[in-house]
Amino acid sequence: MPNTPSPVPARLPGAIWALGFVSLLMDISSEMIHSLLPVFMVTVLGTSMWAVGLIEGVAEATALIVKVFSGVLSDYWRKRKLLALLGYGLGAASKPLFALASTTGMVLTARLIDRVGKGIRGAPRDALVADLAPPGMRGAAFGLRQSLDTVGAFVGPLLAVGLMLLWANDFRAIFWVAVIPAFLAVALLLVGVKEPVPHADTAKRRNPISKVELRRLSAPYWRVVLIGAIFTLARFSEAFLVLRAMQTGLPIAYAPLVLVGMNIVYALGAYPFGKLSDTVSHNVLLAGGLGVLIAADVLLAVSGHWALVAAGIALWGLHMAMTQGLLATMVAEVAPADLRGTAFGFFNLVSGLALLVASTVAGVLWDQLGASAAFVAGAVFSVVALAVLWGWRQRPG
Repeated sequence: MPNTPSPVPARLPGAIWALGFVSLLMDISSEMIHSLLPVFMVTVLGTSMWAVGLIEGVAEATALIVKVFSGVLSDYWRKRKLLALLGYGLGAASKPLFALASTTGMVLTARLIDRVGKGIRGAPRDALVADLAPPGMRGAAFGLRQSLDTVGAFVGPLLAVGLMLLWANDFRAIFWVAVIPAFLAVALLLVGVKEPVPHADTAKRRNPISKVELRRLSAPYWRVVLIGAIFTLARFSEAFLVLRAMQTGLPIAYAPLVLVGMNIVYALGAYPFGKLSDTVSHNVLLAGGLGVLIAADVLLAVSGHWALVAAGIALWGLHMAMTQGLLATMVAEVAPADLRGTAFGFFNLVSGLALLVASTVAGVLWDQLGASAAFVAGAVFSVVALAVLWGWRQRPG
């Protein structure tokens, strides 16, 4: 898609930074739990790999599907912050349930509540970032928010590792500690972010999912939706990275270091690649990200040696840095300003269904054919995504 140069301010608005730190705090909380959760389910609750894949897929798909409704409501009400507060509040309220869980079903319930909260806040928050960011800095704004979010995603597992060593693998005690940053995130959002006043031409309430309004979501928008879905099929839950690393002999207490390593690479790369997306072809960056993901899948598939597995995990994080903020930027650029919440919602609905398929298939392949088969399937989907991009290579990026 064309990127038209325009004068931009020297700095991003303070509210963008506040939203980034809200994401950072909630991710510290979530990743303290999620970095340990697959190991907790398998070793403490006796959950099968198939069930781990299904739970991860259903939970993440739920979050992405709920984003449709929250995105539509945020466009109709023009109250994006209120919905974001509700979503972050649900996420915080779910955290004690993980500490109390004694069955796989209870874990699934906690995951669903947590992911419903994520779904409610996701599209309104992304639309709010787009509303707050100067047009010439949208890539940088999404990159910054993603980078701070990802800092939380490696700080959380680091805290989990330290507490696992300190408290002799007491999963439940660590899950209780994770409650604290979750509620701090809600407090920061409440006091630190002021929602912009809608422009006069977008303040009037309309039904965002009426035929007239949906026709305003153009062919370039649906192209981005399709690309996002194919990308999601190629990248299943990171829970499988943790379990793959454990096959190399990684002790249980150090399992969160898998996500630490991946997210350090992700955090370091997200903002630079976000800024880069403001000036270069989006398709080139997407294709590069897919090439990196293919390399990651190959390394994770062909060897169980710890060094190659670690390299594969690092490449996985690089792929995320190159593509995740970019896809959000692409949605923001092709969607009308007053339909951004709806646009992000539908984008994430399709991606959510793809994630459910990807994580379930990966779990089944792992159970039936071994870990390598799951990562080979990811590489195949990545090649399909590259073929789609190649078919569109002559269109502007």
